[in-house]
Amino acid sequence: MSKRKKSTSSVLLILLAMLLMLSSLHVQGAYAANGQASQIDAVLVVDVSNSMNTSDTNKIGNEAMKMFIDMLSVSGDRVGIVAYTDKIQREKALLEINTQSDKEDLKQFIDGLDRGPYTDIAVGVKEAIKVLQNGADPNHDPMIVLLADGNNDFDKASGRTAAQSDQELDAAVEEAKQAGIPIYTIGLNADGKLNKEALAELSDKTGAKSFSTSSAEDLPQILSEIFASHLKLKIVPIQSLTGTGNYQEVTVNVPNANVLEANISIMSSQPVETELIDPSGNAVAIPSNEVLVTKSKSYSLLKLLNPSEGDWTLKVKGVSKDKIDINLVFNYDLELAMEPLPSSSYKQGDEIAVSSYLTSNGQKLADAEMYKNMTAVLKVKDLDAGTTEEIPLTNTGDKFEGTYKIPEEHEYELVVRAEEKSFYRESPAVNISAKPGGATTPPPATAPEETGTGEEKPFPLLPVILSALGVLVLLAVGYFLLHKMKQSNRGFVGQIVLEIRDENTGDKTYPQYKKLTAFRGKFTLHQLLQLAPELKETEDMIFTPGSNDRIILTSKSGGTVERSGRAVDTSKGLELKSGDRITLPLSSVDKTIFIEYLV
Repeated sequence: MSKRKKSTSSVLLILLAMLLMLSSLHVQGAYAANGQASQIDAVLVVDVSNSMNTSDTNKIGNEAMKMFIDMLSVSGDRVGIVAYTDKIQREKALLEINTQSDKEDLKQFIDGLDRGPYTDIAVGVKEAIKVLQNGADPNHDPMIVLLADGNNDFDKASGRTAAQSDQELDAAVEEAKQAGIPIYTIGLNADGKLNKEALAELSDKTGAKSFSTSSAEDLPQILSEIFASHLKLKIVPIQSLTGTGNYQEVTVNVPNANVLEANISIMSSQPVETELIDPSGNAVAIPSNEVLVTKSKSYSLLKLLNPSEGDWTLKVKGVSKDKIDINLVFNYDLELAMEPLPSSSYKQGDEIAVSSYLTSNGQKLADAEMYKNMTAVLKVKDLDAGTTEEIPLTNTGDKFEGTYKIPEEHEYELVVRAEEKSFYRESPAVNISAKPGGATTPPPATAPEETGTGEEKPFPLLPVILSALGVLVLLAVGYFLLHKMKQSNRGFVGQIVLEIRDENTGDKTYPQYKKLTAFRGKFTLHQLLQLAPELKETEDMIFTPGSNDRIILTSKSGGTVERSGRAVDTSKGLELKSGDRITLPLSSVDKTIFIEYLV
């Protein structure tokens, strides 16, 4: 490429980078202004080795993962799944949930997991961290949920040792800790062989919680607690019932108007029927625009969207003598902010005035009723001594106030925690120093000195803008031509996971992971599969690289392609992003090809 072309490309890239930066700032500003509740990027990691046949005979672990997915918000959260033995058996990249069908797609993936020999926890944890590092949204809260019995079982023929696995696991956990990724662990102990200490250590090192149970029936409850813990919520037990064959009433109290969603989980070994009455006494249809419902063999979940404040009546009819547990988890549009401190540098003996308040939609919450039953403390961590103390704050009706007297010439971290029975919130941490010569607050910026005398000439803004636009148009044309020249040689990223099912026998092949980095410009499905001549119809399925790490599938013959059970048109190109799955029925040979794209 000539120097002029290189220069043009460089200028264009700089301009595009500036535009992207401005666009990014606009999006971030809009997000902050909307004050949306925190979204999750979660990877569910499950041991699918044969040892789980005794730890979880009825695959209640699968049910628990599905319940976790159902409890997530209607849209915005993202979930990935890693199933491992001593290798990765199946994997699903982070899928953004935008519709109920997205949740169903994830749950169908879970139902399709098979078990195999051997176990190596390091393999599953490493892959989960990789999934989050490669695809997590920086505005989302990352988390890993590991479901296992904590024991490894290596294939002797592989030469893999416990020391190697432990070393890799320790490195992965340290990586998660540095990246702020908590690893919640759930240990199954049905056969009495749970390695509880190993799983607890994983969670402790990453600031998460560890759970263990000897009954897989407890898993839905545990997953509810993990969900609540990560979103700074609390599970509100309603009550346990014993089925009578008739409807029984329980009261569900929605405490205020800041509840975005109310998740009512009903755990039972037998199916239940439900009815719902709102605070005004009107029956609410289940399902409806106000209430979503999902059911599985071990639970039912009702999700009330923006529910009205007050007492709702839930009617539950269960099978006679069947135990029914009901829990409630709210999702609030609330955050906790701390008033900025006047300085970050203090001396021993100074008293710091602290004030904190709730925010909703990015604005200070004016609802005094919300504060009514709340308590708050100032959590002070001495960063030199490693100790933490809590100082009660006064609830003034619309904020929390108090003072802290600095006891030593140390550095400190200050966090306010406010809570009531159904949730808690913590303010972002603020660091201060009481050491001599410690950090000081920079002086306020001053206006630059005026160097000229007399009247300043106005800046020629309009000519500059018009000139910049003209340059931008010319550069855009040049970029378009360069793009066309390079498109035929563009590379691919990621991989495609392929499975083929014989419709006559029902047999399905093991997943085949095909790296795409070796291809340039385009490739056909026939090339990817290296199939026999009788399957030449796959030559019409052409993949080309798209933008933002996506690929485009185009079918010259207009063959049938299905996504989420629906036929889609590929004649003009079907864009696939990471985590998308499609199905290609090949009627001429009675086979079906399952394709999943992963980055």
